[in-house]
Amino acid sequence: MEAPKRATKFAANEMWGRFYRKLFGVEKINQSLSILTGASAGATESFIVVPFELVKIRLQDKKSAHLYLGTMDCLKKVIKQEGVLALYNGLEATMMRHITWNAGYFGVIFQVKSRLPTKPELLNSFIAGTIGGCVGTALNTPFDVVKSRIQNSPRTTSPSKYNWSIPSLFIVAREEGFWALYKGFVPKVLRLGPGGGILLVVYTALMEFFGKYKLSYAPAETPSIEANTFEEID
Repeated sequence: MEAPKRATKFAANEMWGRFYRKLFGVEKINQSLSILTGASAGATESFIVVPFELVKIRLQDKKSAHLYLGTMDCLKKVIKQEGVLALYNGLEATMMRHITWNAGYFGVIFQVKSRLPTKPELLNSFIAGTIGGCVGTALNTPFDVVKSRIQNSPRTTSPSKYNWSIPSLFIVAREEGFWALYKGFVPKVLRLGPGGGILLVVYTALMEFFGKYKLSYAPAETPSIEANTFEEID
């Protein structure tokens, strides 16, 4: 899941960035657009990850893990017992999770990088990405909690306790207390904080590499590459 998920995140962010710059008639991305493009990229990314997330949740939860022999067995049983559309159970909650994370992540990156010196670029990318990952995780953890509840509820004819993200937030907070919405926050932020920094460093390095490669082998073209998704370089 992670490889197509991360690729979609940055590809969609660049695509939406170009779309919104053209739509609003601005040459360079700004703080508001960085949040908007991040949120749009998160929504786009959700369609890729939902089936993977659902299988992962079913296999991780001790209440349902014993029902499946492995990944493919879980996939087959979900489709057979609940239908193909069951693979997209929790799509709305997943979208809320990714919209909030990406909006926070890219919005914070823009703000942090604007306050850091130009060099060293990779170190600045790691710092900005790590802070962005921590903020994004703080914003989206409640939606992650309810997403797991929704996806671990098999589709049946009887109404499920958890269906939509916002009502589910209130159910969890009312029955288990507000901090239940932040279950698993510490290990998650320890993973996605530095992970967000590494993600941005790798992306920056690869875009620089591919930019130089394109210049070397296609001199007739002048590539327009968005370094760190925010600044255009020649």
